[in-house]
This record gives sequence, structure tokens and C-alpha cells, in this order.
Amino acid sequence: MRRATFLKSMAAMAVSAGLPLSALAASSLKIMIPANPGGGWDSTGRALGRALQDAKVADTVTYDNKGGAAGALGLAQFVNGSKGDPNALMVMGAVMLGGLITGKPPVSLSSATPLARLTTEYNVFVLPANSPFKSMKEVVEQLKKDPGSIKWGGGSRGATEHIAAAMIAREAGVDPARINYVAFRGGGEATAAILGGNVTIGGSGYSEFSEYIAAGKMKALAVTAGSRLKGINIPTLKELGLNVEIGNWRGVYGAPGITPEQCKALTDMLLKATKSKAWAESLEKNNWTPAVLAGAEFEKFVDDDFAALRAIMVKSGMV
Repeated sequence: MRRATFLKSMAAMAVSAGLPLSALAASSLKIMIPANPGGGWDSTGRALGRALQDAKVADTVTYDNKGGAAGALGLAQFVNGSKGDPNALMVMGAVMLGGLITGKPPVSLSSATPLARLTTEYNVFVLPANSPFKSMKEVVEQLKKDPGSIKWGGGSRGATEHIAAAMIAREAGVDPARINYVAFRGGGEATAAILGGNVTIGGSGYSEFSEYIAAGKMKALAVTAGSRLKGINIPTLKELGLNVEIGNWRGVYGAPGITPEQCKALTDMLLKATKSKAWAESLEKNNWTPAVLAGAEFEKFVDDDFAALRAIMVKSGMV
């Protein structure tokens, strides 16, 4: 019997037996990645797909990249195109919350279904290898003299590196509204701009810049973590006298309108994926900090973090 015919027969049997169709959702999953290829969300989404397959809770996984507006465009496509679909997932995180705060999104995140937080990653600020600056101290001194002369490159407006740049300015006694922040649609674009010297300083997750730092093409200045990253000799902003700490967490949402049973099935699949060998390898490779949180706790975390980020952004003059 052909696979498609077999699955249809199984679905019919499940319905007749009164079983939820979510039990069959594992055969093929679709992951919306609301960013262009090459960035943190893209890496997370594809690593998650491999982990779902490695954990044997999904036979196949397909991906759909839709960048722009800090994930708001992908969110809109996901919400409008996946209603009631128990096979649909969307990668999201702190960057999306920041973008929703600063922008005017066509849809609300509350339309989708919260499933789980997966990781936290801290940003690293870097200089192009040929930069005339040698340290964060020199960058900050120039920022004080002429805020507009320092071009900060990073993800979409409202991304954690944008918020961190505004917080650095505030710590330095500079009006955060005066920073010259250049937003890019994806990590690949930001990386190219930094390597090309088109921005003064760039920020993103450490995993996105690690190979260029190791190759000497970028000079790492500081990380936004509370303490130095494991095995990485880069000072924190706090060590440099700037009281700035912010993490870039990433999580997963399901489609609007799925049933509680389907929501639980997807959440269970995600939790199994985080215990797989493939996921452990991705955590180590990318220096991601595991931060698994699911169910009502995750939903509350998102609400609380949205409020906290908004407060930081208001204080920093971004909203």
C-alpha cells in the first residue's frame, strides 16, 4: 500500500475510533521561520527540524522563510495561512516581541498558540577586522562625541542587539534616540555589512559571528550576558563598566485554532526533540543555553517578558 493511501486509511480509522488527529501529526511538520536564511531564527528552526526527526517524532520537516519587520511578516503569514493546522510550527522569540512593540503589526502574537521556549542566546558586539577602533571603550568615547558617527548594525528594529545598543548609549549618558542603528532583514545581511565595513559595530548572537571571530575577520568586543560565555574569552558589558544585560531567547508557537489535545501533542514532540542527540549537538555547536519552558508557564513568561521589554524600550527612548 502506498504511504499516502496508508496515512489516509489510518486517519479514517482514528476518526472512527474517536482518536484525535493530532496523534498522526508527527508524519510531516512545517516550520515557519519568520526571517531570512542565515540568522539565528533560521539556525534554530532547522536545528529543531533535525532534532524532531532524530527523536523520531517527525518523519519529514519542511521550512518556509519569510523575513521582515522583526518577524511580523512571517507571523502574519503563519496566522492567516495555518489556522487549525496541527502540523504547523513557528519559531519566534525576544526579537519578535521587540518588533511588535516598536511596529504596527497586522496581526497579534496572541492569535497563535504558545508551545515552548527552547533556548537563550546572548549577543556579541563586534568590529570589522580593519576598524580604526580597538575596544568598546573607544567606541563609547566616540559615541559620546558624536552619536550619529557610530553606525550600529544588527537585526530588525526592536531586536535585542538594538535594545542593547540603546541601553549602552543610556549608560554612556547619550540620548538613546540619537543612536544611528541600521536594521537588516536577516543575519546574513548584517554579517555582510560588518565584513564589508559598512557599519561601525555589529551585534548578533554569538553563533552567527563565531566563525568570523575565529578567522580574525571580526574583533569581538563584549557580550550581553551576565557572565562570560563558557569557553569563550570575551568580556561582558558589565565588566567594561556598562550595566547592560539582555538575553535573546527563542521559542515555538503552534497555529491558531488548534485543539488543546493537538497543542499538547506538539508540545510533547518539542520536549522529546530537546532530549535528542541532534539537539544536544546544536546547543554545543552554537553556544545556546538550554532554557526549556512549556505550557502555561511559557505563556506567562511571554506576557511578562513583553511587559519587561516594553519598559526597557520606553526607558531607552525607543518607544
